[in-house]
Amino acid sequence: MRYTDIAIVGGGLAGSIAAAMLGRAGISTIVIDPHPVYPPDFRCEKLGGAQLDILRKTGLAEAVLRATTHDRDVWIARFGYLVDKKPSDQYGILYDTLVNTLRAEIPPEVEFIHAKATAIATSTERQRIKLSDGEEISARLVVMANGLNKGLRRTLGIKNRVISECHSVTIGFDLAPVGRAAFAFPALTFYPQRSRDRMAYLSLFPIGSVMHANLMVYRKLDDPWFQQMREAPEAALRSLMPRLGRITGDFKVVGPVKIRPADLYVAEGHRQPGVVLVGDAFCTSCPAGGTGTDRVFTDVERLCNVHIPNWLTTPGMGQDKIASFYDDPQKTAIDAWSTNKAFHLRALSTRNGPIWRARRWARFIVRAGQGQIRQFRTARRSPPSRAHPSSSQRMA
Repeated sequence: MRYTDIAIVGGGLAGSIAAAMLGRAGISTIVIDPHPVYPPDFRCEKLGGAQLDILRKTGLAEAVLRATTHDRDVWIARFGYLVDKKPSDQYGILYDTLVNTLRAEIPPEVEFIHAKATAIATSTERQRIKLSDGEEISARLVVMANGLNKGLRRTLGIKNRVISECHSVTIGFDLAPVGRAAFAFPALTFYPQRSRDRMAYLSLFPIGSVMHANLMVYRKLDDPWFQQMREAPEAALRSLMPRLGRITGDFKVVGPVKIRPADLYVAEGHRQPGVVLVGDAFCTSCPAGGTGTDRVFTDVERLCNVHIPNWLTTPGMGQDKIASFYDDPQKTAIDAWSTNKAFHLRALSTRNGPIWRARRWARFIVRAGQGQIRQFRTARRSPPSRAHPSSSQRMA
């Protein structure tokens, strides 16, 4: 039997950040995950904006940013027309690179056990975890950071309430120019031309020397278009976005096409003593909304910077302590915002009523206006070009 204050089940994004933060704070911690090196996994592939602000509160942002590729500028296309070129704060990074970078920041004092948690017994005092290798761990608190793996949570009576099955589908692949060394744009966000295409957007961004693509659509998995996307991806992309080639030029899809559906669900029966759920273990986000990392970073930052240090100062780990995390105003706000954005973006992309058409055109007009203003200001800041003197002027 090993004893610790905190046992983290799952060494993905949420679990690795929590382990690094708690280890740096000197809190006795054990991480349980079967993978010594986190394997390739098609998930979050970009960071930026408010996500970095939250990540900085964990103390891990600089290490992560060193492993990313900053696109610096992004072109915006709506209805098939280029409407803006603006500065960007987006950083590309593959999910397994992100997790393994965070794992490298975990202090050596944190024990990492390469096994699976097979059973758990909770109470108001200490929690008992049985591992696949026969070992057992006793902890004051168990942090469930095991993402979409539901089995262990079900043994505690924790269920997932699905609020939107196959809410969106994310497609990932690499794109390369044909007949040219590189694309003209540093990064590109291409919004759909027609609501009937059931598409949120195509995002092209660099990771290292490769132009990576995330295509977000709202389709059922039995849609024949997915089979075309696997077998003839260039043709599938051109049929979905007829004007894409005007901006990208000729292109080809390189490597495998990855397809990942996303269900939206939230945990129920989770307010129990001795165990707390973070990230996808608690609820999922729509990848098209880009809010998943906001939620994970907020969950872990609040838990490890605020709640766990407070909980450990007094005996026990009752339900009242655990409830203070789930009721944290910053957490509840980010969870609600994430869910609302998921449904709003889907409606904005797929509904065809007059209000939604007006909203799409309004976004087009606003973006086009912003692009024109940005272009005008850039032209005014640019120094005038010096004309070369004529031969007669040089002779004079």
